[in-house]
Amino acid sequence: MEHDLSPSALAELRRPRPYPAVSVLTPTHRREPDNAGDPVRLRNAVAEAKKQLEQDPAVTRDRRVEVSRELDRALAEVDLTYAEDGLAIFAAPGEHQVWTLARSVPERVVLSDTFLTRNLVAAQAAERPFWVLSVAADRVTLWSGGAGRIVEDRTGGFPMDRPPLDFDPERQERIGDAPSTFRDENTRRFLRDADTEMGRVLRAHPRPLYVTGPQPALSVLEETGNTVRDAVLIPHGGLAHGTAEAVRQAVAPVLDDEARGSVEDVARELDAARGRKDFAAGVDELWESAHTGRVRLLAVEENFKVTMREDGEHLLPAHDGDLDAREDIVDEIVEQCLETGADVRFVPDGALGEAEGIAGVLRY
Repeated sequence: MEHDLSPSALAELRRPRPYPAVSVLTPTHRREPDNAGDPVRLRNAVAEAKKQLEQDPAVTRDRRVEVSRELDRALAEVDLTYAEDGLAIFAAPGEHQVWTLARSVPERVVLSDTFLTRNLVAAQAAERPFWVLSVAADRVTLWSGGAGRIVEDRTGGFPMDRPPLDFDPERQERIGDAPSTFRDENTRRFLRDADTEMGRVLRAHPRPLYVTGPQPALSVLEETGNTVRDAVLIPHGGLAHGTAEAVRQAVAPVLDDEARGSVEDVARELDAARGRKDFAAGVDELWESAHTGRVRLLAVEENFKVTMREDGEHLLPAHDGDLDAREDIVDEIVEQCLETGADVRFVPDGALGEAEGIAGVLRY
């Protein structure tokens, strides 16, 4: 199952497919007893997708059989042991993908010539993914974090281990003493190589970067590296050989401070926008502004969800299950704002006060 939505992965998902490209979305649960019904819910969703393929006159028999086979293969790959808050299955002629999301999704099946990506995009934005690079003189480890979790990542040749050096007593006699660990040229070269490798990872998967390590190692990277100059440095040794939980505990205070600062920054920007008359709030107003590219900053409360329907000009409240209901309208607004270059921030529930879960600053 896939989790990391890189720009290249998103571009590939959005590529047009031969009809039908099937998107199957279903909510999942991380813990008992809520997850007891997930297997049945998932099988029912896939069965509904097959039913729609059967009933669609635009789908030939051969194409229906092929896509149904891809749906079965995708279903066989799902491991609900690692489920998060939502699951997306994509199937088209000759291909399938399974994505797990750290954000709830509405239960739905869509047949189109592209896959439905808005929920993946919104989940990625809400998760606020980041990298942690843990460095030591002999090892550099990469960790992937977001939404309260951190796991080791083996992207880009990480972890990197420095080959052991042969002991050379004659060299030590010539120079008078062995150089300190982080003044040794071999150590410095090893850390420069790690910096270069991290640069490749960031180009493919851009995220905020945090670097942990003993202060001498961080100083070497500041002197000789390019990638870490925009990173947040956390003086904390031992994590290159440590556990994911140890890394999480080390970076948590920094992340908490940044989160509090971000919420305060958003509040200040929204207050200033009210005074300038370029403030917007509510799903209907922001849906229209998002589609015209007017939103500069979008703030969304983390668990804000609402079901709406379109009456031609505006969005009106609707009930789940209504034929024209749009259960993921918030995710649609998030995706559209990101597409037009807006800064999207997710804030704690209640942080927006009377703004009803969603607010924004307009460009004009």
